[in-house]
Amino acid sequence: MSRADEPFPFKVGAVRYIKLGERGKWAREATREGILPFGYRAVAHSACVQGDWDRVRQELAAMGRTKAGVGQGLRELQAFYSMGEDTLWVTIADGHLWWTFADARVIAGDPDDEAAPARFRRTRGGWRCTSLSGKALTSRSLSSALTSTANYQMTICAVRQADYLLRRIRGEAEPLRVKADQLLSEMTAAVAAMVRRLDWRDFETLIDLIFSRGGWQRTSSLGGNQADVDLILRQPITGETAWVQTKSRTSQAEFDDYLGRFEREASCDFFFFIYHSAPRPIDGPARMKVRLWPADQIASAAIDAGLARWLSDRST
Repeated sequence: MSRADEPFPFKVGAVRYIKLGERGKWAREATREGILPFGYRAVAHSACVQGDWDRVRQELAAMGRTKAGVGQGLRELQAFYSMGEDTLWVTIADGHLWWTFADARVIAGDPDDEAAPARFRRTRGGWRCTSLSGKALTSRSLSSALTSTANYQMTICAVRQADYLLRRIRGEAEPLRVKADQLLSEMTAAVAAMVRRLDWRDFETLIDLIFSRGGWQRTSSLGGNQADVDLILRQPITGETAWVQTKSRTSQAEFDDYLGRFEREASCDFFFFIYHSAPRPIDGPARMKVRLWPADQIASAAIDAGLARWLSDRST
């Protein structure tokens, strides 16, 4: 079994972000071939291997770099040649965050191929764009505080969000996310309890407010003497329409009755049956056009619409 086939190591020393060539030009080859590429073709590989950093400094200056540019280039080359095998290397390419470890040995690239990397290190276990649990590490699923590292102008840099990065790679829960989810769950339960205390008038008003804040436009009057429906709505962006029936208290038989009316008479795209109390959960058909909203779902929609305070005011 080759070293690349061994179980992937995950003992982390330093964490470094590395650009895989200018504008990521080596990214596809690097992730496919399992290499950590690096440039500076005008700097001799032998001088770096020997640790002759005075010579390296001279070669960088000969490239026309400023004093600051020489210092930066020297630090990057020293890092590439000296960072240990427990260094976690990461990069962003093709909409994903990729990570790997690399062998300590630096290998000179093809001197006759100007487009190839000037030097590279072989990865240990290859590049991965998933967590240890197999979840894809897409750029859009990660904090912008981490992904903004890709905007760094040089080639190698430290990762300020290293703890967050390691948690995502290990598939560990983010503490703040856990706390936020717990608080949201508690808030949803409290809002659902407030929803169940509404009389039918406030309940209809709440549902009307939820839909209006979601961009739906009411094309009927609210409740009143309409026999079959409380609201008829239109979504102006898509042109879709909806029948909405609200019931503070209801039953399976009542839902079945209204569903039958909708199927016989309505020409709308959706049927919403919204209720906050029933002897047992209402069972509806598994069709996209029929939407059942019990109290918990109403609570989530009310929170998303910013109506928690409106509900709280009516519970005092």
